[in-house]
Amino acid sequence: MASTVTPSKKSQERDPHAPGSARPGYGQLLRTRGAWTFLLPGFAARQPFAMLTLSIVLLVQHTSGSYGVAGAVAAVTGVSMALFAPYSGRLADRHGQRAVLLPGVLVHTASGLTLTVLALADAPLWALFAAAVPTGASVPQVGPMVRARWAVKLKGSPLMSTAAAFESVTDELTFVLGPLVATALCTAVNPAAGLVTEAALTLVGGLLFAAQKSTQPVVGRSDGDHARVEHVPALRIPGVRVLIVVFLGIGSVFGGMQVSLAAFSESIGEPGLNGVLYGVFAAGNMLSGLACGAIAWKAAPQRRLLVGYTALALTASGLWAAQSVLVLAGLGLLVGVCVAPALITGYTLVEGLVPAGARTEAFTWLTGAVALGQAAAVTVSGQLEDRLWGGAGFLVPMGGTVLALATLLALRSRLATRPRAREVARTVTRGVGHREPAVVD
Repeated sequence: MASTVTPSKKSQERDPHAPGSARPGYGQLLRTRGAWTFLLPGFAARQPFAMLTLSIVLLVQHTSGSYGVAGAVAAVTGVSMALFAPYSGRLADRHGQRAVLLPGVLVHTASGLTLTVLALADAPLWALFAAAVPTGASVPQVGPMVRARWAVKLKGSPLMSTAAAFESVTDELTFVLGPLVATALCTAVNPAAGLVTEAALTLVGGLLFAAQKSTQPVVGRSDGDHARVEHVPALRIPGVRVLIVVFLGIGSVFGGMQVSLAAFSESIGEPGLNGVLYGVFAAGNMLSGLACGAIAWKAAPQRRLLVGYTALALTASGLWAAQSVLVLAGLGLLVGVCVAPALITGYTLVEGLVPAGARTEAFTWLTGAVALGQAAAVTVSGQLEDRLWGGAGFLVPMGGTVLALATLLALRSRLATRPRAREVARTVTRGVGHREPAVVD
């Protein structure tokens, strides 16, 4: 007769994923074995991501004297990144993160420095565009790679939503620090210093992150099972396509807020308020993200996404009507509070929707969707502010989130999670026509 071994209390205390351990939280998450080996270099490697666009704008504006030219070059970089990022993620899933990172950081460093030299040499616009394409296409997708490593470390653990919250807050911190560092370097040191530093940090941080081979997902296996599985492109999974639309709507919030808050501050003669208002929005996002990670959720992530996204669409729909600084600050805070749960829950759903062999690609599709939605929102909001009334740019976050919510409501059944890993392994093995083998854990 097989005997049953009950884990001791001491062993449960040592295992942060044990069922009898305390409520999921950041302390447990950061005690995950091996986590710090990819968290620290991952933070260093993703920091340049938030420096790139502003560094290009400040350098090209200085050399060309035109914000229009600078914005166009930065936009080419952003669109290139959004289009190529999913393919980078697919290659990482198929060949390993290290195999993609090593050539990627080298290409990005070389193309970024080339763009710097061309800008300083007053090269024609077409030459700047030509350098901007590989610069954006080769941006290392470190954030999605870190999320993929968490998914491997925490498979089946309630800490997965905590990890998604932690990564959301890390992204927000990156996008707060990156522009500050880029601005300081470009204004106090040299207009080219921001882009040169971005290239150097990408090279050093990317190589350090790539060196952490022990924590990268194993190529060609299914969630830790012993059966090899076929690589399925993430975009073929219906739930991923729904999440892409959801994240496009979130990108419209980021882009619309950036342009419209700046225009509002300018219209009341207080341009310095732009940083304060956007800071309130970002603070709401960060605080909400921290809270999401500290809560032991009982509701299913699909339901949480529906509720959270409805709240986001409702709060974003009131921005255009704000006529005072206090009202706009309050609404901006609420919008920020609603953004983080939607982002975190969307990333959390990937673990249940996508096989391990396609998760990095899925994460890059979502990250690219935010970037693409943001780029489109910046363009449309700017046109509305110029052609209509002050505050018309706030219609973009409203429209983007309402359309995304309608899509989410109509296709919410596509977010049903896939079978667990052992069921997938059983299905793959049974497909050859032999008797079903017993699954051995």
